[in-house]
Amino acid sequence: MGLKRTNPQSAGNGAPSMMDASRTQIRWLIRRDMDEVLSIERGSFQFPWTEEEFLCCLRQRNCIGTVAELDHRIVGFMIYELHKSMLRILNFAVSPDVRRNGIGRQMVQRLVDKLSQQRRREIVLEVRETNVPAQLFFSNAGFRAVTVLRRHYDDTCEDAYYMRYCLNEDDAISFVPHNRLSELDAA
Repeated sequence: MGLKRTNPQSAGNGAPSMMDASRTQIRWLIRRDMDEVLSIERGSFQFPWTEEEFLCCLRQRNCIGTVAELDHRIVGFMIYELHKSMLRILNFAVSPDVRRNGIGRQMVQRLVDKLSQQRRREIVLEVRETNVPAQLFFSNAGFRAVTVLRRHYDDTCEDAYYMRYCLNEDDAISFVPHNRLSELDAA
């Protein structure tokens, strides 16, 4: 399905809301969290996952769901897969009203902390070519685009950037993406 994060939004008055994100607790997603997760999903993406898609994914043995909770409210979620040598983020979003407060960064860092030299050494994900905010967010978190997946999404003919975070910098590949949008800019 791929990562579908949209533009970060600010609080209602046009200024980013300031909060103490250090109070955020990251924990396993449980069934009673689903309504809040679905609300964040619908508020974040043009093509949101359905509840059945979440449940189907989470029923898989290698699929994990986590949530970020702040003041007894779910403010973000991440769904990822465990593979032998890597972790793969399938879906990730932070509630639009609390974005740009470090919650997403904390969630990604928690995943990075699960990496080790002996076992899983990288995290991968796909990001829509039009989702520049997510590309920048993950780039700032140390992820690098390593390839373009042509016509990757079923709901549009959009390409996706395959992004990768490597525990060992020597494993990282330098890549300059080339896609339809960059071709239009050059014209």
